[in-house]
Amino acid sequence: MTSDQKHPDLTGTTSSAAFSGYGHEVTPEERAEWREVMSARAQAAFQRGQDAIHAGDLQDGVFWLERAERMARQSPNVIWALAIAFLNVGRVPDCLKRMERLYGKYGLREAAFLSVVCLVRLNETTEATSRLGAALSKFHILPELRQLAAQLSQATGLQGWCTASNAGWVDVEASGSVRVLLDGVEIGRGNCGRYTFPEGWRTARRLEVRAGRKHALGSPIDLQALMRCESLVRATARGLEGWLWFPSEPEHVPSITLWDGRVILVPEFAPDVDSDVPLSRPRSFLLDKSFTPKGDCGPLVLQDEHGRSLTGAPVDPVVGRLVSGKGKLPRRLYPVPVKSWAHRPRDARITTGCAVVIPVYRDLAGTTACLRSVLETVPPGIEIIVVDDATPEPKLADFLDNLVQDSKITLVRHKSNQGFPASANDGMRLTAGRDVILLNSDTLVSPGWIERLRARLAFTDVGTVTPFSNDASILSYPSVDAENAVPDQVEARKLDLLCQALFSREEVCIDLPTGNGFCMAISAECLADTGLFREDLFAQGYGEENDFCLRASAQGYRHFPAPDVYVAHIGSTSFGSSRKALMGRNLEILNALHPGYDEKVAEFIESDPLRDFRRQMDLSRMDDLREERSSILLIQHDAGGGVGRVVRQRAEMFEQQDFLALALRPTFLGCKLEWPLEKENSFPNLEFTLPEELPFLIAALSRLKIHSIEWHHLVGHAPCIRTLHEELRVPYDVFVHDHIWFCPRISLLDGHGRYCGEPDVAGCETCIATWGSYLGENLKVSELVLRSGQEFGRANRLMVPSRDTAQRMARHFPQNHFVPVPLEDDPVLLSNVSGQKREVSGRPLRICVVGGLSRWKGYDILLAMAECVRSLSLPVEFVLVGHTPDDETLIAAGVKVTGEYREDEALDLIREQNADIGFIPSVSPETWCYALGVLWKSGLEVLCFDIGAQSERVRFSGVGAVVPLGMPVEFLVSFILRRWGPVS
Repeated sequence: MTSDQKHPDLTGTTSSAAFSGYGHEVTPEERAEWREVMSARAQAAFQRGQDAIHAGDLQDGVFWLERAERMARQSPNVIWALAIAFLNVGRVPDCLKRMERLYGKYGLREAAFLSVVCLVRLNETTEATSRLGAALSKFHILPELRQLAAQLSQATGLQGWCTASNAGWVDVEASGSVRVLLDGVEIGRGNCGRYTFPEGWRTARRLEVRAGRKHALGSPIDLQALMRCESLVRATARGLEGWLWFPSEPEHVPSITLWDGRVILVPEFAPDVDSDVPLSRPRSFLLDKSFTPKGDCGPLVLQDEHGRSLTGAPVDPVVGRLVSGKGKLPRRLYPVPVKSWAHRPRDARITTGCAVVIPVYRDLAGTTACLRSVLETVPPGIEIIVVDDATPEPKLADFLDNLVQDSKITLVRHKSNQGFPASANDGMRLTAGRDVILLNSDTLVSPGWIERLRARLAFTDVGTVTPFSNDASILSYPSVDAENAVPDQVEARKLDLLCQALFSREEVCIDLPTGNGFCMAISAECLADTGLFREDLFAQGYGEENDFCLRASAQGYRHFPAPDVYVAHIGSTSFGSSRKALMGRNLEILNALHPGYDEKVAEFIESDPLRDFRRQMDLSRMDDLREERSSILLIQHDAGGGVGRVVRQRAEMFEQQDFLALALRPTFLGCKLEWPLEKENSFPNLEFTLPEELPFLIAALSRLKIHSIEWHHLVGHAPCIRTLHEELRVPYDVFVHDHIWFCPRISLLDGHGRYCGEPDVAGCETCIATWGSYLGENLKVSELVLRSGQEFGRANRLMVPSRDTAQRMARHFPQNHFVPVPLEDDPVLLSNVSGQKREVSGRPLRICVVGGLSRWKGYDILLAMAECVRSLSLPVEFVLVGHTPDDETLIAAGVKVTGEYREDEALDLIREQNADIGFIPSVSPETWCYALGVLWKSGLEVLCFDIGAQSERVRFSGVGAVVPLGMPVEFLVSFILRRWGPVS
């Protein structure tokens, strides 16, 4: 990344301008600009792929769509388009993999059915039939697959197949007579055809189509899954606006039933709905003020055609005035600005008992696990009140009934689903002046949790108390701004014990802007003075507990964390794809009701008063990971790449030697400590501000028993990191990755991108004065060389990747001894290369370049070669498996550029190009070259220039070729064609 993306930096150096580091922050504006650049590239690749497919060039379309997918890995629309393209070109396994991914993440109907098509093409008939039956049991069939359904049912010995519709019928295609049963009651008998459901069918759960004793393919049909409706309704200045659709049957035109019984058909598609679901087809409606009652009518109920409230209903039309700021408001909706309220006296209070309220809707496994953890840990005298919000799962309802029979819970049961706020309110109404602990049904609690929460409610000014959790917004751990893994019961108890061991009085007294309703203890006095949740405004939920806490703050109550309690939380899953829309709607209402709320939360996040506590938890967990071992500390820069790969390799080696391998990266304010072998950052709080927190860093590293330090890259680090070994009194080694030790430009290239020849210090000073430095420090070349020599002299061991690097470093630092430590096993890599010239006849020669191509990696060379080939109409094609800061110019010159890739994708990507040779165009002496290794591994001979480790390795291999650096591109292309070109 550079600070000016309009004029990309092609140097490819690890400069302070290229990535964040100490005192060199990549600003949010720069990150946003980079995201825009990457998004534009992905969009361009996607459009180019679509255009190629429409023009009939399927292979070219696949290439560009694959590029788009690598640039936008989470885009379901790109994944879908690429999957279809794969299917059309016969890459069926690749299509199947993406269809399964789309179905697993989004429950996408089209992906479910097209997975069946893929399996049929792969001749996996049995699995295809099973998948088709599963799809038909919850989705209306795609019209194009009716014939395939008949073929599969016949091929597997079934009597036929069936598909149901939200319009109230089931189509049956069968070879003999069938019976149609609704919840076990026969509603039809006969041959193939359409069977209409009787009145009242919408309350049924199971539809069966039987031919004798066998089910037709698709039977039994889950009617509740078929009738699942995604929707939203919100009050605006125009009236009541919203959308709805049935994911099981997007073609079905839905209707809504209004509060007064009127039925409105909703045929128009809603193009502007922000949905994460690919191929979603919501349909929009607007009920202007002529539809709604006059005056302050209160909340209105809107239902889908199956009698279920739309997400966001009941909805109060007057809220439209609140969020738009237009019109007179009733007193109940007067905004209450967030400010510092006067607190109540902090006297000890006399408690009057406690009750736990748990609203329940679905998820048998999660809810039973939650209730069992509560029942195992609840102390005597605590009532457990469960509110069954009309669960659609009979087994869950039976489980609750059994708990009632065993006198373990008090049960409130709704006849229809009313949402979390209403359910919580119905439970809290039964608490009769007691403290309340409101608990989600997707949580796991540990012994003593109730006692510790109640202890935090001990004073009269306390309104609510919220524990730590993996998913609790500002009280999340380990990360407050990224998704955390959900711990199981055992891990949750470990974290709970850790919270108990580490908390202090300081954390207990931190004021929170709001509690979190996943597990929130509410004092009886606060509940009495504040009132219940506002179910008239927040519908199915989200934001209701924030509104409650802000109203409580206005009464003088405070909100505290319970840092000695940890509760595992699976997270919100109830709303489906409507959840994001409901959250946005309710947040808008919340901010209109309480102006300044967002700013208050932002201030808390910025100050982060719980940072030290989370950091102590991270450090304790990392120390537990260490067990009885010593640790090795690997210091690296923040740019990833080859250095990051070597650090991981070295970490794996040290772990095999029974050390805990840790890594230290630079940050804008200091550094962060990591475990480099973990896939996700489980210790995000181990960041240290330097030099202020250097003593804390030293104490943390001492606790982790650092045995020695290995320097990999110090660019971007605070100066005090260079003497960290002295503070810890441990030895250090140096692993040289580039020429920053004596060249402030790092790459040994001048401003024209030419190898400098490594002149004496005076020559280097002239170069720097002319072309500038990437060192990020105000050092003369003579000072840099002197410092490097001194640091090398104090190091325990000096390592370099190659003999070439050892010789080059020894010329500048003759008093030091550099030991080559190869990063790969070249003989093993070369075993894939036959050494025989590939036959190229009747097509152009394909040359493959690999990696992130900067100027010193040979960008200018590749561009010049491509322009030469195009101008002379030579039979040569270039493909770059990788990316550059300026892909567009290379693409315009005729180079295919795949875009960025993951390390584990490189080999397959190279092989997909069907290249004839590999080319390393680097014009700077590389210390190693992972691109060379992956080209060899793919079976290709490699051409490179006579410089650096790449030349050393190719020459030693005896395959491929090495050409003089600076060879004119015309001669270079001619040489390639003579050696590897097409046979005439």
